Amino acid sequence: MKFHAITDVGRMRSQNQDNVYGTTSPIGPLPNLFLVADGMGGHNAGDYASRRAIELVKESVEQSPGTEPVEVLRTAITTANDMLFSEARQQEEKSGMGTTFVAATIVNEELLVANVGDSRLYVLHDGQLRQITLDHSLVEEMVRTGSMSQEMAYHHPKKHMITRAVGAEDKVDIDFFDVSLFGDEIILLCSDGLSNMVEDDRIRELLLTEESAQQRAESLVQAANQKGGRDNITVIVVEPFSSEVKAC
Repeated sequence: MKFHAITDVGRMRSQNQDNVYGTTSPIGPLPNLFLVADGMGGHNAGDYASRRAIELVKESVEQSPGTEPVEVLRTAITTANDMLFSEARQQEEKSGMGTTFVAATIVNEELLVANVGDSRLYVLHDGQLRQITLDHSLVEEMVRTGSMSQEMAYHHPKKHMITRAVGAEDKVDIDFFDVSLFGDEIILLCSDGLSNMVEDDRIRELLLTEESAQQRAESLVQAANQKGGRDNITVIVVEPFSSEVKAC
């Protein structure tokens, strides 16, 4: 298995509120783990929320007595939500903080995904790019109900407004997905600093044309910055069936 992770401040922001983690080594009962978080909140609270959420999830997974991956991830993300929400209530400077969260682990030939917010996970298979996660955002909910087209959503000025976040409320609703892998997949986890700037067709093209996980990740970040880099950009490219590991 090979992967490469990058987080970049972009061209418009002074602070990076994204955080990223990846390992191909076992962590607790999981054989590997990949995490992307995109924080929100003023006074550095967004950076804290994303960084702390990843720390808490890692700690929970490492200490988990469980063996079922979905429940391990559910418990970890719920724990992170409880801790962040409690801190936000107790500390005024952290009021309103929260973070998106997308987590993935590959067990045998199954990809297990957990998601809250509008960070995404894609799978490229047989030349086709498929978004696995569903965005928890205002405009995407309008797309799903048929009141807005996908094209309108892509250009909507409020497409960044999310409807779920870790730490924003006392309870967190987590989506889970299970994807069978067949041997030629490339997996992409990313924050909306990529998906809001680079269309899926271009993401697919870059994943197909570049030759390594590192080159793919770097090209995606470069493409988002070339489009203006209006937000922080975070990507993890995972090649589950490659034999080398490279990470930044």
